Amino acid sequence: MRIEGSSAVVTGGGSGLGEATARLLAGLGAIVHIFDRNGEAAEKVAGEIGGVALSGDVTSEADAAKALDAAAKAGDGLRILVNCAGIGTAGRILGRQGPMPLADFERVIRINLVGTFNTMRLAAERMAAAGERGDKARGVIVNTASVAAFEGQVGQAAYSASKGGIVSLALPAAREFSRFGIRVNTVAPGIFLTPLLYELPQEAQDSLAAAIPYPSRLGDPAEFADAVRFLIENQYVNGEVIRLDGGIRMQPR
Repeated sequence: MRIEGSSAVVTGGGSGLGEATARLLAGLGAIVHIFDRNGEAAEKVAGEIGGVALSGDVTSEADAAKALDAAAKAGDGLRILVNCAGIGTAGRILGRQGPMPLADFERVIRINLVGTFNTMRLAAERMAAAGERGDKARGVIVNTASVAAFEGQVGQAAYSASKGGIVSLALPAAREFSRFGIRVNTVAPGIFLTPLLYELPQEAQDSLAAAIPYPSRLGDPAEFADAVRFLIENQYVNGEVIRLDGGIRMQPR
């Protein structure tokens, strides 16, 4: 899929991996719409890259439809969706205070998994209505999972379940959307230097980096964005999940 001139939506684009992706796509000539529940963050990034800020919740059908409709009116229709919105929550299934509150589990699943599915289904509808480009292509969707989908640590049950669901969505969605010329791929990042990790002491950051085989450092969000670019541009990659983790395999704790 050609990026230049394409209308794109990046959920969670106001910070972290989403921000890096929005900046890269804008630099490559995309019309970038930043969909984030933090409206101020979306406005800031959009203002710096010449994009469009869209405030809303990925779990809301109305909010998502409004954002995707705006993107569908730009360029020659919505062509790119990158799902980066999500939360990370730690909690044992059975902790010292008793079993994990069901509401905590449901919240993580709703934002990470249901939110991804919500924007994906609505984006696919709008992409399918767009005209064909070369090779009958209409659009591409890139979702964000995590290595926790494969090696969830103690306390990551809810997060791992949500990301595992995103991994499992890739192939059936890619198969279903193939008749429309829409591809679906997923990136499963390891430990990246996002705003959450910036808050950790340097000693803690160094300890995390030491566990990564090579290169022994935290991932740069720009590297995540570059992986997204590859998945958008390479028309033959479809239904795939790419680990982006420096070779790390998470230990139980």
